[in-house]
Amino acid sequence: MLNIQGLMKQAQMMQERMKQTQDKLSQEEREGTSGGGLVKVTLNGKNEMKKISISPELINKDEIDVLEDMVMAAFNDAHQKIDQMQEEGMKEATGGMNFGGLKIPF
Repeated sequence: MLNIQGLMKQAQMMQERMKQTQDKLSQEEREGTSGGGLVKVTLNGKNEMKKISISPELINKDEIDVLEDMVMAAFNDAHQKIDQMQEEGMKEATGGMNFGGLKIPF
């Protein structure tokens, strides 16, 4: 017979570990780059942009579309790194349990 009380306690402990991990990861930052480092974007674990750095050599009003594309690429690079960091953190918090593609945070 299953020990429901023990199972519930384990679930609560896992939920608390996941919350602690989410809180910790939200404070982490990752930098994405494009153009060989000419454009840099820093995101925190909540996918909020914290910093952007654009090399002065890129600022040319005739090529603003190139700069816009590079900013977007750097943002997407940082976003991908945040997703990877969150996935690794949640694996650690859940002891490697797979939740079938469940995106964390909820």
